[in-house]
Formats: sequence, C-alpha cells, structure tokens
Amino acid sequence: MNGVQGLLAASVVSILNSCFTYPACQNCFSRLILDSRRFNCLKCGCTGEAKDASYRYRLSLKIADTKDLFDITVFGSCLDPFFGVTAENLQRYIQDFNQLSGETNTESSTRALVQAVETCFIGKRFIFGV
Repeated sequence: MNGVQGLLAASVVSILNSCFTYPACQNCFSRLILDSRRFNCLKCGCTGEAKDASYRYRLSLKIADTKDLFDITVFGSCLDPFFGVTAENLQRYIQDFNQLSGETNTESSTRALVQAVETCFIGKRFIFGV
C-alpha cells in the first residue's frame, strides 16, 4: 500500500502472535532468511552476514470498532514510541537477556514480553491508518 486510504478508530481486542520483530531486508522490508552465518532476501536477492541483519517491528492485532472486528498488522518504526526502543535494540536486549540468564528455552522472556505488550495495547483505543 502506498499510502493511507482512510482512518479507523478502534480498540485492541487481542494480540495475534508473540513475535514482535523480524529480520528485515534493508531494501524491500521482506523477511530475511537467516542461518548461523548469512542472511538472504528471497524477494530482492540481498545477502549479507547474519550479524548485520536489521530488525523491524511487526505487531499483529485483532481490533474492533463500533460494528466490526478486524485483523491488522502494524509494521515499522511507528511502534518505536510504544516499545521505547527500535526493533533492532529490542531484539538485541532479548538476545542479551537470554544469554546472560543462561536461558536455553526462551519461553519465559517471550511470555514476559507478550504480557507487557498485552498490558500496553489491549483495551486501548487507537487511530489506525488503513
């Protein structure tokens, strides 16, 4: 979509997934394929070292206005103010936390992040550009 077609005032009913960041191509914003050393963009062919991959926010929500329910996804830096950091920094903080805590199972840090996001968004009313 090239621009906002309209505005929708709606309340967040639920968070639809627990993955709020993704490795994103710097050229086309598509999801990168990562292995232990390299990344590859299937859409535009961009490649590089995995440690240099950029991250972007992707927040999938179920929202409701006065009449209907909608599933929407909000992408990018517009979410920086809500999370307080860029997606790259959030991803780095999560990785550092898991390494420092010795977590091999990232379930506890994921659960804590999901709970924080639910507290921040569920029941709140926003104006969405659609």
